[in-house]
Amino acid sequence: MPSQTDAVPLRRVQEYLKQIVYGGNDGIVTTFAIVAGFAGASAEGVAQIGGLAVLIFGLANLFADAVSMGLGEFLSARSQRELYRGQRADLLHRMSDHPAAERAHLGRLLHARGMSQSDADAASALIARQPTLMAELIMKYDSGLNDPDGETPALNGLVTFLAFVAFGVIPIVPYFLMEATDHTFRLSLLATLTALAALGALRGNATGEPRLRSIGETVTVGSVCALVAYLVGMIVGG
Repeated sequence: MPSQTDAVPLRRVQEYLKQIVYGGNDGIVTTFAIVAGFAGASAEGVAQIGGLAVLIFGLANLFADAVSMGLGEFLSARSQRELYRGQRADLLHRMSDHPAAERAHLGRLLHARGMSQSDADAASALIARQPTLMAELIMKYDSGLNDPDGETPALNGLVTFLAFVAFGVIPIVPYFLMEATDHTFRLSLLATLTALAALGALRGNATGEPRLRSIGETVTVGSVCALVAYLVGMIVGG
């Protein structure tokens, strides 16, 4: 059982798990796609093209896509927040104009989730005394919308950017350390699989799902994307 000290970083990972997994997986696949595409584009592999080209294209794509992903996450979170606030305001207005109808609506939603009709009616009458809570429940149960006010769009975007860069740089690390050869490509492949496995283990640890399943799913998805990049490079480059 994790101690209180260990639980704090775990909660932070859980809080931003979507951004970490989304950004990390895309970062790994994006940069390895460059390596795999170059390798597949020539019978001689990346050794013929040169490690410098791999690094230039890899780093350019890494940071351009990281910025795009981070800003996209920021704008998505902002849009979700504004959408929620607008729909909540409309719902509160309807609740003010037609309280009985909206109370009955909440009762039906509660009944659909397993409450007896009498309990659902009693609960909706009680909840109706707190209009904001009532609006949140109706939006959650009726439209699947959760209150995003606890999220920070800028921080979501930053976490996505950092995860993209931190995991995405791993496939091209071998090209920083040695000349581009077929052996370097194999090391890049190994580094990529290791990074995907680490991301899967992080996901499994945060969600509590079986670690082998989490790792297997993450590695499989990333490997399929990498294989597609290699095959496209081989077909286009001959």
